[in-house]
Amino acid sequence: MLPLSPRFAVPLAILACAVAVPAGAKDKEPRLPPSQIRELYACRDIADPSARLACFDREVGELSAADTAREIVFTDKETARETRRGLFGFSFPKLGGIFGGDEDAIKEIETTIRTVSTDRSGKYILGMEDESVWMQIDSTHLPRQPKPGQKVKIRAATMGSYFATVGDGRAMRMKRDR
Repeated sequence: MLPLSPRFAVPLAILACAVAVPAGAKDKEPRLPPSQIRELYACRDIADPSARLACFDREVGELSAADTAREIVFTDKETARETRRGLFGFSFPKLGGIFGGDEDAIKEIETTIRTVSTDRSGKYILGMEDESVWMQIDSTHLPRQPKPGQKVKIRAATMGSYFATVGDGRAMRMKRDR
């Protein structure tokens, strides 16, 4: 093995240290609820029952007005999960936990093929029952052509791509088109 020049050793050591720092080690500040919710919660701290009720009435009225004006949106965990599932395959910037935390991240989906076509280079384009369209990005040759009605499992891979497995066949690398 050749000795490593100091000219390369220092930058290499710095790069190794930077890569070794786990991404999750960032100081994460707890996400604050919207101001309308914080003000509603503050009503709980009022000792006088009539003043507390007046506060709740006022803040619920303002919260209702914000909801009507679409300044605030309410959702439940199941709706957020379904939204994340519908967006599976698209990359978005971090949206501040709008669809829940990473602990609920969807790693794979199962769906059914609705349409099958190929592009000019012979790569598959699969239209799914859930309205998504996936394009093959590798040169994997499948022994049997996918057919409408077949089940397909799509799971996250590296570098923003996905693996699709039709039935019990081989996996092919895909990306979501729409």
